[in-house]
Amino acid sequence: MNDAERVMIIPCSGIGKAYGSVGREAMYKVLEEMRPNETQTVCLSLLTLGDEQAQARVRNARVITVDGCPFKCAQVNVEHAGGANAPVFRVFDIYRAHKELKVRSVSELGENGERMAELLADEIAAKVDELRAMPRGALNASVVVNEIEECEDAPRGEEK
Repeated sequence: MNDAERVMIIPCSGIGKAYGSVGREAMYKVLEEMRPNETQTVCLSLLTLGDEQAQARVRNARVITVDGCPFKCAQVNVEHAGGANAPVFRVFDIYRAHKELKVRSVSELGENGERMAELLADEIAAKVDELRAMPRGALNASVVVNEIEECEDAPRGEEK
């Protein structure tokens, strides 16, 4: 399958943020284990820096973004690059639905953080399947999955 047919998944960088780590882990699960032949990614920092090749890839793909905090860096940068954003996933939504899953730390997700990443990966993989079944031009605007405006009560992973 060529790159133009693959769904692109772009997680936030989330450096120093536990939910950013969960989002990246979920993306890798989908990309490497669940849908390796149907998905691709591009480094978010390349979009942030205005890399022409990365921006062209985003403009020509169906894109899913995964954000770990309310700043929505993945979504904002995809839209700024001219990408027609498909669903936007927010890691905090998984936490809200499964408050028993507390991330251990940024550097070590722990069993609960891994489970949170698995749940998110399942949702992303299902959306990949849905997008691949749709005609290419069917997505014209962002679709936010379980939008949350405020994440003030989000628990912070503890650094060890």
